[in-house]
Amino acid sequence: MGKQMTEMLKGTLEGVVLALLTGQAAYGYEITTKLRARGFTDIAEGTVYALLVRIEQKGLVDVEKRPSEKGPPRKVYTLNTKGENELKEFWNTWSFLSERLEELRKGGN
Repeated sequence: MGKQMTEMLKGTLEGVVLALLTGQAAYGYEITTKLRARGFTDIAEGTVYALLVRIEQKGLVDVEKRPSEKGPPRKVYTLNTKGENELKEFWNTWSFLSERLEELRKGGN
């Protein structure tokens, strides 16, 4: 992944993860797997776990510890109302930016 892609992804990854949690609880490794299945193949698990800590601290998700077949209990993340509002704002911002960038790409001034 190039430097420009990495920098742009840093600014959007939180919204992407919140979108993945819409309507479906998941734990860290599941989220990483879903990201990779959608083409985000270069994202390290450590990046995802650090992001999950941040969104938990911001109160955007509810966290439940569930037993694991192997090892310690898993932290399962569910999008809560505050997270849904944050995701809505993310999509509004994304729409605004993508429309303006598309205009510029097509040569608009």
